[in-house]
Amino acid sequence: MVYLVYLKEMIIIEIITCDDKKYPKLLKQISDMPKTLYVEGNVKLLNTISISIIGSRKCSQNGAIQAKKYAYDLASKGITIISGMALGIDTASHIGALEAGGKTIAVLGSGFKHIFPKENVWLFRRIIENNGAIISEYPPNTYACSKRFLERNRIISGMSAGTLVVEAEYRSGSGATARFAKKQKRAVWGTLNSINNIEDAKLIQNSEDIIEYLKEIKNKDDK
Repeated sequence: MVYLVYLKEMIIIEIITCDDKKYPKLLKQISDMPKTLYVEGNVKLLNTISISIIGSRKCSQNGAIQAKKYAYDLASKGITIISGMALGIDTASHIGALEAGGKTIAVLGSGFKHIFPKENVWLFRRIIENNGAIISEYPPNTYACSKRFLERNRIISGMSAGTLVVEAEYRSGSGATARFAKKQKRAVWGTLNSINNIEDAKLIQNSEDIIEYLKEIKNKDDK
């Protein structure tokens, strides 16, 4: 089933239910998985090796540079970068993946007719134009609100083998995402400027630490 949504131009949304083969396998493992996903773009990305990179909307310049570099390095290795298309660290992460010629997925806290923030409509389009994907658990007419941003965070972590927090306050959406990841038994990493604010996060020095982790879990799965 598809929806047609107009965001100045027509976009086509595919509706994927949890019993569909296209539904993300990792997301099926969480206790509160969404029963339905609305997807625009490259549906095949939903079942690729993915890492989420998240952090503050009001990040420092250094934080944005770090996020972009981590995303660039990982995407260059064929790893899909997942984030929330918010301002700050999320935006830097998506851009880093795109500049590497890699793939990225944005998870919305609203429906497709109400892209938030409006300042990132250009990023929405750029992700789609570069064979990425945008997903939401909400029907197209759903407005953004803080409750939905919190809810979508479990999807960001739930689709990822691990979550990297680049810059975040203790009580923040990024901290909530890290807690979701822990509950989902996924890896959580923090950089030097976020590690003290993220409970039980492992300090990361560079993207190779994440790549080694992915190799380890792949080897376990192969045994």
